Amino acid sequence: MGRVTPVRIGAGAGFAGDRIDPAVELAERAELDYLVFECLGERTVALGHKRRREDPATGFDPLLEARMRAVLPACHRQGTRIITNSGSANPTAAGELIARVATELGLDGLRIAVVTGDDITHLVADLDPMLWETGEPLSRWPHPLMSANVYIGAEPIAEALARGADVVVTGRCADPSSTSGHWPTSSGGT
Repeated sequence: MGRVTPVRIGAGAGFAGDRIDPAVELAERAELDYLVFECLGERTVALGHKRRREDPATGFDPLLEARMRAVLPACHRQGTRIITNSGSANPTAAGELIARVATELGLDGLRIAVVTGDDITHLVADLDPMLWETGEPLSRWPHPLMSANVYIGAEPIAEALARGADVVVTGRCADPSSTSGHWPTSSGGT
């Protein structure tokens, strides 16, 4: 068996409305390899979809900007990489927001990866499945389908990190994926 290299991972958030101050302390003092913001559940991703329908430029976690402003300078300075599912219903817009914040903070060269593919709302609507609650197809439900998301695994996160991403933002991913994404992939890894 090869040499074991310790990896230091900090939990910057455990839920959508989690406090920001502990994440700042971790970013500044804990000498982390990774700072993970786990901010998403089924309810919060559905609310993200609702916000995105009202304004297509939104849909990510409402605290994303505040979190990034608070931790990006220290993480950038210390080489701590950030992994977050704060992209919620709009990881692409979340990545764009993080890039704007980094530019405003003067953090040149920050590499941001966006992982998409979890939103399958259109596929479910096209399939028109039978609802077990009513015994009728989805198309007969009187309300529009809010969202349907699959859980992304750790592999695309690991790939983004292997390609040098400083920040990886996803939508819905499996809970352990954010903290196991640093593991090597079969195509090379980190």
